[in-house]
Amino acid sequence: MLKWDSDIWGKLTGPYSTADNVPVLLQQLIQEYDQGIFDELFQEHLFHQNTIYTATYAAMPFLAQIACSTSDAEVRKELFINCGVIEASRDERDEDPFPESWAELAEDAGSSVCMELYREYEEAIAKLKALTKEVFSYAADSSLDETEKRYILVADAAYRGSHAVANMLMTFMNGDEYVAVCPACTEDVYIWPQEDHPAKILQVFQQDPVFHTEQTPHEIVPAPSFAEEEIRTLAEQAEAIGEQTLVRQLHYLAGETVCPHCRENISVWPSLLGTFVG
Repeated sequence: MLKWDSDIWGKLTGPYSTADNVPVLLQQLIQEYDQGIFDELFQEHLFHQNTIYTATYAAMPFLAQIACSTSDAEVRKELFINCGVIEASRDERDEDPFPESWAELAEDAGSSVCMELYREYEEAIAKLKALTKEVFSYAADSSLDETEKRYILVADAAYRGSHAVANMLMTFMNGDEYVAVCPACTEDVYIWPQEDHPAKILQVFQQDPVFHTEQTPHEIVPAPSFAEEEIRTLAEQAEAIGEQTLVRQLHYLAGETVCPHCRENISVWPSLLGTFVG
């Protein structure tokens, strides 16, 4: 990890400026975790509009260290979620020895520095992934609401490498609307729960029901079981953490329907994930 007084911090970038203040905030968090300090670090220096920066990569090993060493389950959960959101938002993956967009940094700081930053980031992600069992156990036994549980599932999917699933869950965080794209006609298909049904079964609409309230919905035939490993794993994780709304919805999201635009049969899951980077 970078030393606190390394001049490399001044060469790294965040949403608004250089990363000069990042080591100061990280030191404060290591000495004593404070949610306000973390929020400042995350929102002002590491993450903005689903974008991460070179400063984010450099900070991640320190955040992973805090998450792995803390005895506070709530702190561990917060870091697990937020670092998972960072990983879900990482566009440049599987690049060797570091992302192409770091060319200017490599010229300024040296290729060896970039290689080390990227390697340590990936090691940090592996350490955070190893906390999954502890975080799930805490979430299952606590009074977390479904939004927080869904964020934990976002992080879990990102750590497992299912970035498309993570981004889909982040985009449709409340579970009250999903938008798929018909592979046949490329039109948007709106998926909403039937509000007056106790199980809130999902239905398909041609147009956004918020603005077009008189539409006749189309049925989704739910999948009795999950054939794809990716959705099966998500269902198992949602069950383990007690996110029951998603557990019920996944049978419909794995189901079949008819496109309300072109009347072609479509499988919902690939049509839902198709717009997200995997």
